[in-house]
Amino acid sequence: MSRHDGDERRWTIGELAKATGVTIRTLYHYEEIGLVEASERTAAGHRRYTEADLRRLYRVRALRGLGLSLDEITEVLKEPSDDLTALRGLLGAQLAEIELQAARLVQLKGQIGGLIQVLDESVMPEAEQFMATLETISVYEAYVNRELRDHLARRRADLGEDRMKDLRAEWLELLRETLGHLRAGRPVGDPAVQELSVRWESLASGLQSGDQQVDERLSAAGMALWSDNSAAISEGVAMQIDWLEAGDLPAVIDYLQRAKTFRSGE
Repeated sequence: MSRHDGDERRWTIGELAKATGVTIRTLYHYEEIGLVEASERTAAGHRRYTEADLRRLYRVRALRGLGLSLDEITEVLKEPSDDLTALRGLLGAQLAEIELQAARLVQLKGQIGGLIQVLDESVMPEAEQFMATLETISVYEAYVNRELRDHLARRRADLGEDRMKDLRAEWLELLRETLGHLRAGRPVGDPAVQELSVRWESLASGLQSGDQQVDERLSAAGMALWSDNSAAISEGVAMQIDWLEAGDLPAVIDYLQRAKTFRSGE
């Protein structure tokens, strides 16, 4: 370490690497991309880093620690060090991405929890059960793209795990009641069946994002998914509900659709 101009400190690249915990190779890379450069050179061409260079490097390390990319950091450092507007905007975007990742983890937790439940409910689970559930998830992902899955993940995170449990319980109860009316041979115009149809629609609307365009895309994806894979989906659901047969779910959905058509007078 040396001193110049009123005893201001200077660091060699090795001294700077040791003081900051950044490798020499990283410092070379930062210089190549114009992120952190030595402000001075000796007569022999050796780098000398000033206190201003050191402060810039610390800003880079702090921003990297917050998860910003080098490109994002470059944009931040274009602004004066005391201008917080650009930094706040990038941090806000970073926070939104972190929240989205958290929502994805919650969604994944639910999927894995479902698999564990399938395994727990069987003394000796069949491999077919496990594979069928995995295949159902894979099929779902093929029809519902990442953007729409992210919207669903956000909605699930907004509702919270307790509310999601309540909705699952309500879904099961509605399914049981509807199946009972179907097996009893009640016509779709029966007031009790019509009331169930309205409750189903209310349950579905409670899961919507509130963004009409997104909800329409999700609805279209869901209909396409069901149209092409109803048998596999029904089998996968039936494996997790002991009182449900594989053919029951398609019959219930057809029953509810006819009830809705009757109500609308079509």
